[in-house]
Amino acid sequence: MDFLPDRLPWFIAGPSMGLLVVALYALGNKHLGVSGGYVQVMTWVRRPRMAEMWRVWFIAGLILGSLVLSLLRGGQSFGLEYGALSRFLPLGILIPVLFLGGMLMGFGARWAGGCTSGHGLTGTSARSPASIVATISFLATAIVITFAIHFANGGRL
Repeated sequence: MDFLPDRLPWFIAGPSMGLLVVALYALGNKHLGVSGGYVQVMTWVRRPRMAEMWRVWFIAGLILGSLVLSLLRGGQSFGLEYGALSRFLPLGILIPVLFLGGMLMGFGARWAGGCTSGHGLTGTSARSPASIVATISFLATAIVITFAIHFANGGRL
């Protein structure tokens, strides 16, 4: 068995995420979400005493854990390859598209009161109607966009 598989099977990853959400609620009455962590990191940069430090450590753990896993797996490299998107768009168009996409994602996360991880994992498990609607809209939009890209590229994606 490979110690570091490419992906964890769904039957391990899903329950693990569920247990993490339950543990955060049970032990600290906290909810999991990456956009909230990002906001706290930016708060910590400006005013360290105002930040929720557990969220800062959560984001640091995501980054450092990814780096450690990449080093343990070996053969990983950093690059500016964007897969199929970079094959279809020249760099002069790709950079503004990525920038605009990031801006829209940030705006959407603030407008929706959280990101996909916050709504999808924590909000739906708390039976929040707003999170359920947000998660349904995330999934529906992803399905529509995937089919649109698939159609626009003649089925090449």
